[in-house]
Amino acid sequence: MKACRVAVVGAGLAGLYAARALHASGIDVMVLEARDRLGGRILTTDELGRPAEDGFDLGPSWYWPQMQPAMETLISELGLPSFAQNSEGDVIFERMSREKPQRYRPTLQEQQSLRLSGGTGSAVHALAKEIPADRILLDSTVTAMALSDGGVNLTVKRSQKSADLRAERVVAALPPRLLEANVTFSPGQDVQTAVRWRDTATWMAPHAKFFAVYDEPFWLTAGLSGTAQSMVGPLVEIHDATSASGKAALFGFLGIGADQRVTLGEEVLKQACLAQLSRLFGADALKPRAVLLKDWAADPLTATAADRVGGGHPLPGSAQWVSGAWKDRLILAGSETSPSESGYLAGAVIAAGRAVADILSIMECK
Repeated sequence: MKACRVAVVGAGLAGLYAARALHASGIDVMVLEARDRLGGRILTTDELGRPAEDGFDLGPSWYWPQMQPAMETLISELGLPSFAQNSEGDVIFERMSREKPQRYRPTLQEQQSLRLSGGTGSAVHALAKEIPADRILLDSTVTAMALSDGGVNLTVKRSQKSADLRAERVVAALPPRLLEANVTFSPGQDVQTAVRWRDTATWMAPHAKFFAVYDEPFWLTAGLSGTAQSMVGPLVEIHDATSASGKAALFGFLGIGADQRVTLGEEVLKQACLAQLSRLFGADALKPRAVLLKDWAADPLTATAADRVGGGHPLPGSAQWVSGAWKDRLILAGSETSPSESGYLAGAVIAAGRAVADILSIMECK
């Protein structure tokens, strides 16, 4: 049986942040990731949907440095360049299908949202570089955890085979709802704990994002910012998604529920989104070089059946995410468990930082 001092389940922003900090502190750590890639809900791709180091963020893309100092500090530590989300130009509002969309001059934003040059995936890659490659295992799904003398035995499925890993402590850097649905615990979690995990909404899980990639940002020439809001749909919120390297794109959040998206089908949705962009931004919108549609509700490593409705940011709660027999062996560090900015990128950093502090405190006392 392989062994480590701390096993980190999940190689998203929270998991990699925690693993990097623990490794830097001299703690033997192993990262287990069910996907065949790093990042979790962070997914930066090229126009064909392939993971890329300079592309479009199909998952989270913004952070607000003044409101989210934890994220700003991390970006500074990693030395990653950023740029402001474009807000120059008019905003479009579409109120009713029988009315022509209206243009408005936007009000000055007090808090400017920033994006990372190359995409949010650049933070993932920068963190991973500071963790030994042999301590990160992809295609490794944790299916069970069992308490034993002095630690936790994890059952890990890899290439249709199961193996065991023993750790003194486990950092679960994934949404509580996903943890409750997919991992069997022995002994089982307290009822109240399991209910809390199950009732905590997973941010982004119900959502879908649509991208249209163009040769030129034609909306800027027309004096438009690329920002639009619509009560008609299918996209309810649209923004300029042009990369720092100049790859022109628009993206929007779909306002259609997960079940209805399945019924309509991907091609119908894509054509409906392009038709809407044409209404809002003109005929040039009908001539993309590529389109992308990422439905997070269809991703089993992000969403459960309970995530197909809703979609608001989870509400911060008490820090007591684990109780009973597991209290001293399991620490939750997904963004949803953060005491502030839960669901956001900053929430992942805060939650992971808290988990690392707890582990270091415990291990220093031994």
